[in-house]
Amino acid sequence: MNLAHDDLGSGRPVLLVHGHPFDRSMWRPQAEHLARSGYRVITPDLRGYGESPTQDEKTGLDVFAQDLVDLADRLELDTFVLGGLSMGGQIVMQLVQKHPGRVEALLLADTFAGLDTTEAKQARYDTADRITAEGMERYAEELLPKMISKQTRATRPDVEAHVRRMMRNAPAGGAAAALRGRAERPDYTGTLKNVEVPTLVVVGREDEFTPVSDAELIHREVAASTLVVIEGAGHLPNLERETEFNEALSTFLTTSKSSGATP
Repeated sequence: MNLAHDDLGSGRPVLLVHGHPFDRSMWRPQAEHLARSGYRVITPDLRGYGESPTQDEKTGLDVFAQDLVDLADRLELDTFVLGGLSMGGQIVMQLVQKHPGRVEALLLADTFAGLDTTEAKQARYDTADRITAEGMERYAEELLPKMISKQTRATRPDVEAHVRRMMRNAPAGGAAAALRGRAERPDYTGTLKNVEVPTLVVVGREDEFTPVSDAELIHREVAASTLVVIEGAGHLPNLERETEFNEALSTFLTTSKSSGATP
């Protein structure tokens, strides 16, 4: 699978994985900031999203993770910093579990390590069927108020417009395939203690999907982790409060490099 991707800057490689139902433009503020700061930033569209097509009816997180490893191989990246938000964070947990030697530092943003409840799992299947039948427009409008904080909606119409555009433009078939695969993901909680690389855990204070308690759990389980809570942000702090998010990420990357984490 050849993933559409952007490759900005030069230097230490950072691979950033978007969430659902978004695309690689979700990471634009971070990609541009880090590229200016001496990093090489790779932001792919996952299969079934953005400009990466799929015919899958169900895409497991293991498939997404292998796509990323294949992309890294094509780009000749032996090791890299790996970050993901929400579903992207779960893909990151899958990848580092199967390929720990490839990852030199981690970013886990607004994500959840455990399993869905029975009701939440069924809701993913039902939503997949619904968007397959009717498309993304109504689904996007329902998600939007939960994706970003009330403060963001009141003060950042640019962010609201960007988030709405990504969700409405997401290919329904790819988004549905991801929902079905994600419903059947493993529980990553027990494997977090095996993560030995420096890890930054970030969460928006107002996140309704993956609240601060989910981030705190990851922080407790990963020994070499730092937790940052972004005030005034919901599920997408990298867009809602990009300055604070970029500062936290830049500081982390500097300290993780100086700690000797890179080979």
